[in-house]
Amino acid sequence: MKKAKIVIGLGFGDEGKGITTDFLCSQNPEAIVIRFSGGQQAAHTVILNGKKHVHSSFASGALRGLPSYFSEHCTIHPSLLYNEFLELKEKEGNTTLYIHPLAKITTPFDVWQNRNNSKNLVHGSCGKGIGATMKRNEGPYKLFAIDLVGPQNLLIEKLKNIGFYYGVSNTIELQNEVAYFLECIERIDWKIANYNALKNYETLIFEGSQGVLLDMDHGVFPNVTYANTTSKNAIEICKKLDIQDVELFYVSRCYITRHGSGWMPNEKEMQLVNNEEETCIYNEFQKELRFGELDEELLLHAMQIDQIYSKATKCNLVITCLDQYKQEVNFDKLKTKFDTIYGSYSPESKFFKAIK
Repeated sequence: MKKAKIVIGLGFGDEGKGITTDFLCSQNPEAIVIRFSGGQQAAHTVILNGKKHVHSSFASGALRGLPSYFSEHCTIHPSLLYNEFLELKEKEGNTTLYIHPLAKITTPFDVWQNRNNSKNLVHGSCGKGIGATMKRNEGPYKLFAIDLVGPQNLLIEKLKNIGFYYGVSNTIELQNEVAYFLECIERIDWKIANYNALKNYETLIFEGSQGVLLDMDHGVFPNVTYANTTSKNAIEICKKLDIQDVELFYVSRCYITRHGSGWMPNEKEMQLVNNEEETCIYNEFQKELRFGELDEELLLHAMQIDQIYSKATKCNLVITCLDQYKQEVNFDKLKTKFDTIYGSYSPESKFFKAIK
């Protein structure tokens, strides 16, 4: 019987979904890892045998040798995908990537829009074109993964119209980015496949993006991501594949983080240790990574939101970064019975252990 293991962040992202996914991959080496939301803005860090990789356009099983699948709910940026392909290949990771035909394609014009829209910048942006891509695809100017393997003249015509849609300035820099974008599309060995490709695997590991508190339907608008970050999309895919054995892994650090603007409770300066491998550091769009004391009631609320969509046979909690900050988690406040509670030191998944 097929089984699914779904990794969900309970905060504002950066909870440790990458190392949790890698941990599950170590237990299920014949599985495939599926991204079911978000895209190239992910920064899921895995360190394995002295090698470090930040997974964005590949799922977090790739360094360990597992194949990746990006669903129709994801975005793909061919230039960033090709750059990461070269990095993974050098590290001897698995560069096999299947992409649903209806995955949305981010273009240099979408990145330009994200970085030049003043309202968007105020509300928060990672600067990688995710929000612009999702909004554009709600209208007539769509671009899907299937278009990347069609006639190039058709693709170029669609790109021209997307540029017209945004009214972009035709700078030399943007021309070079579009040229590299097209070059990368030519170089990539595209594996465009619907969900039938997943039927060859007995275990499916679903890797979430960001966290429930950034969900486009449940976060505090407008400082949200343009995606369903709950298990909603993963559960829909499980239903299509008739998978009934579904195990949830809810992930949180032992403190709160947020990378970008917006509301966050208990924010304070914190003296962390053993965090030299922190991936989410300062950038010009999201600024510094922010910290706060863990709020168990908010954690419970995020979990209750996700359980609107999920019907799990098992429910687990993963608390990461236990070696970075001394804070006891008040499990009594969670008022939820977990099958297992895991604790993790960062960044290597080999430190995972059951603590209950």
